[in-house]
Amino acid sequence: MKALLAICMIITATSVCAGENAAATPRETTAVKGKVLEVIDVESYTYLRLNTQDGDTWAAVSKASVKKGDAVSIENVTVMNNFESKTLKKTFPTILFGNLGNSTGSAPAAKFMGLAYPVFSKKPDAADAKVAKASGANARTVAEIMSKGSELKEKTVMVSGKVVKYNPGIMGRNWLHLRDGSGTAANNTNDILVTTQGKANLGDIVTAKGIVHTDKDFGSGYSYKVLIEDATLQ
Repeated sequence: MKALLAICMIITATSVCAGENAAATPRETTAVKGKVLEVIDVESYTYLRLNTQDGDTWAAVSKASVKKGDAVSIENVTVMNNFESKTLKKTFPTILFGNLGNSTGSAPAAKFMGLAYPVFSKKPDAADAKVAKASGANARTVAEIMSKGSELKEKTVMVSGKVVKYNPGIMGRNWLHLRDGSGTAANNTNDILVTTQGKANLGDIVTAKGIVHTDKDFGSGYSYKVLIEDATLQ
């Protein structure tokens, strides 16, 4: 309870991405290409109004040298609805957060409510690689953990899988998604979120040992029915 209160105080007290705020619901999508119609620079971001094949839209990337008329690609995109920029005194019905194509840097994390929420890296080509089940009394497949979350709640489990999404240094931990070829996307049993202090790379095969938690809501639309926290990686 004390830890939860401390997090809430940090959320309230911390400044928001150059004065930005989000009463928004994020979702991931593919790269978006378009011609730059307008450029607005703020402290940490460059806002771009783009003309795309689906019409005009706004995007935000880490501050960059972009000019009107440039053709750009926004990659590792997260779509935010009803995003309020206090700096610009403007609410965007829809805005894309990501990084410029051909950039050598990693995708920026969009910071809302004082916390950095993951803008995940692209998935490897083989999203559902077959990975052998971990060994040991607590070993489970991804599908078993996802489908038996209530049964496994607060219990320690081990799971082996391929890292298909990874974002480091968010809320003092690293976030990764594992898949082992079990389960299906249709019932959301083929992918599990793991938070850890350990480090990994996209495509790595790892074994995570951690505690199963359920119905965890980190805010801004990032809620998880089942996840593994405080994991160690092997």
